Amino acid sequence: MRITLFPLFLLVSLFSFSQKFKYSDIPPELLVNADAVIRADEMDIEITALNRMNYSQKIVVTVLNKEGDSWARTRAFYDKTKRIKKIEAYVYDAEGNEIEHIKRKDFSDVAAVDGFSLYVDDRLLFHSYVPSQYPYTVEFLCEFTTPDTGILPQWYFLSGYGTSLEKSKYSVTYPSVNFKPIVVEKNLSNIEFEKTENESQILYTSQNIPALKKESLSPAFDTFCPKLSVRLRNFHYKGFDARINSWEDMGKWINQKLLSGRTELEEETIATARSLVEGVTDDLEKAKIIYQYVQDNTRYISVQIGIGGFQPISAIEVDKVKYGDCKGLSNYTKALLEVVGVESYYVVVEAGNTKVDFDENFADLLQGNHAILAIPYQGEYYWIDCTSQVHPFGFVGDFTDDRKVLVVKPEGGEIVRTVAYVNEENLQKMESNYTINDDGSMKGQVAILTQGIQYDNRFYLQRRSKKTVVDHYKDFWPNINGLDIKEYSFINDKDNVIFGEKLEVEARNYASKNGDDLIVPINAFNNNSYVPTRYRSRKLPFRIQRGFLDEDKCTITLPEGYVLSDIPEKISKKTKFGSYEMELVQLKDNEISYQRKLLVLKGDYPKEEYNAYRNFRRFVAKTDNLKLILSNQSND
Repeated sequence: MRITLFPLFLLVSLFSFSQKFKYSDIPPELLVNADAVIRADEMDIEITALNRMNYSQKIVVTVLNKEGDSWARTRAFYDKTKRIKKIEAYVYDAEGNEIEHIKRKDFSDVAAVDGFSLYVDDRLLFHSYVPSQYPYTVEFLCEFTTPDTGILPQWYFLSGYGTSLEKSKYSVTYPSVNFKPIVVEKNLSNIEFEKTENESQILYTSQNIPALKKESLSPAFDTFCPKLSVRLRNFHYKGFDARINSWEDMGKWINQKLLSGRTELEEETIATARSLVEGVTDDLEKAKIIYQYVQDNTRYISVQIGIGGFQPISAIEVDKVKYGDCKGLSNYTKALLEVVGVESYYVVVEAGNTKVDFDENFADLLQGNHAILAIPYQGEYYWIDCTSQVHPFGFVGDFTDDRKVLVVKPEGGEIVRTVAYVNEENLQKMESNYTINDDGSMKGQVAILTQGIQYDNRFYLQRRSKKTVVDHYKDFWPNINGLDIKEYSFINDKDNVIFGEKLEVEARNYASKNGDDLIVPINAFNNNSYVPTRYRSRKLPFRIQRGFLDEDKCTITLPEGYVLSDIPEKISKKTKFGSYEMELVQLKDNEISYQRKLLVLKGDYPKEEYNAYRNFRRFVAKTDNLKLILSNQSND
């Protein structure tokens, strides 16, 4: 038998090498508020020509608990031009011992469908690792090559809430000064980093950044996280070359390269559009008619082929198949408006409930995920989302409201803010009456009118099933025990963007008995119990995105033989965050008038004022929950 002896130092070296990314090596401060620790995050980009870029990614994540699983990402997107040269992953246990090597053949290769796209040529390589214990570590390695230099990988020193960073490296190598990227540093004042730069490379490194805990009402993570925005002034994208110095340049490029020649329509369609507006002279009325035609005759389906992520399919094609994505439907509507003499502009926007502005000083292709139209009329813009089959003309709701967007004009791009729905414009007006019976039950009628974002939150009810509607009201009025929705009806005034609801309700146990007396909650139909989360030491500022106004009037009829023992004085509170008023008035012996008004104001506030806002909302919740004591006089 042959025995090979290894020197002791070599055995130690081999053993040490086999143990990588031990959990015990993580600095304790990086475990605070963390669900995952990014042990290493490295991106190396090499630009070799206008139409050639290679880049490699290495990310090592130690997952501490189930909430951190989503950060152990072992996936990569690719398409016909963006190729994956290498992909693999390793999994380690808490001691740093390798427990799995995931090779390319182990990755699943699927179409990157999103649930609503008809055509997609993006593909996804992914592997799902199911952990058996925590903590565990995943090391992911991937290399790409692409001719598209229009979008460079951006860099986030922190990946998101609940993640801390041990080591970060981001480098861009380029062949000459003509290819030197524009780099904008954002929110780096609170982290330590190093930047080195020479004639062919820019390199950023950082380490030991603690995790941020998500807090109630925090601004969008992207608005304050430390990151780098990176782009080339000259680039190639999906067959097109460009030189972009500003949003004006970007608008010209989009208009000339992506939109030009795509608004042509068949003569039959042109005749149809013109017949729809025959006799109408006002451009806004024409636009409303065309928008309704698009809503009635098309549907939204995403199309993502080649440059389909940026360039709309032609208006002729949309007209033929009667569907399109946001770009195609916006371009189609623009084409129809054009043939009836109404000017409109293609608009790129970052859509979503959270408002995200375009960066006015950084023109790149990464900003924006949606397309809408802007119609200039009498000195202002009317904004329309052509993917919606239900929204009123000129009302975009909380999907694209109050944010800076790119308006594409023939002479170039312009950054403009979309319409805002704030404070009193987001109105809910409620008028109600209810009768209390001596057994504690109640019976009443409610009429609700909503406008602005409150309209946006409610008008969908008209299209829902009875069960869904009933469930909605039971969730909306959780304070009413034994609620029974007897009847309901809706009116959707799309011209004035007002949604009306009328209901008849009953409840078995609304009032509770206390001996011979009844205890009755004052606010039956708009009892706002929301109180922001309490923090001993809040770290982040807070934002009220839109604000709202609720106005309530209610007449309460008491059961026969009962009287109100005491009427609270009028309550009024005014703060920088809004105001609250509540008043009870005895109308008759057995009738009480209840009036209430709550105004919450849009705003960005420092963390030091969070407790003051929380106290205001606590005051509202406490006052909304006041109860009346009805004394039974029939036994006297």
